[in-house]
Amino acid sequence: MTYLIARLIVPVNNHLLTEGIAMRADISHALAITPASSARERTIDITTTGARTGRPRRIEIWFYRVDGEIYLTSTPARRSWYVNLLRHPRFTFHLKHGVRADLDALALPVDDLVRARVLASVIDDLNQPSNPAGIAQPVESFERWMADSPLLRVTFSEGGSA
Repeated sequence: MTYLIARLIVPVNNHLLTEGIAMRADISHALAITPASSARERTIDITTTGARTGRPRRIEIWFYRVDGEIYLTSTPARRSWYVNLLRHPRFTFHLKHGVRADLDALALPVDDLVRARVLASVIDDLNQPSNPAGIAQPVESFERWMADSPLLRVTFSEGGSA
């Protein structure tokens, strides 16, 4: 079996440490989406822990890859999944197209500079002429996305099952 190295960000005493972890090649391939990737390839499920209830909540969502990092975001609006992940950042990232795998993951907030760069990339991706999802274009303005879109960076930890 072939393994690729992925980055793992682990919080330790309020500092972030990076360690290498082994990740199956088929999982790495499924995570390596590009603007040319189809809506199906971008679609995953996530299982979060309810912010108020503490119960598991599974939803379908798209993920994005910008500069080699994985992000979760959506069009501008208040989203329960975002509130859940802010309260309980550990969650399960379920790959379901091309490979089936349940990955242990951690959702991390991003600073404003990263936020601007990532959201600009997502907007460009969604407004591309090939429009992989058939969504209405143009999408809402960059300013609206900056003000009202949830955005979290995803890292993966060892122990995810496949």
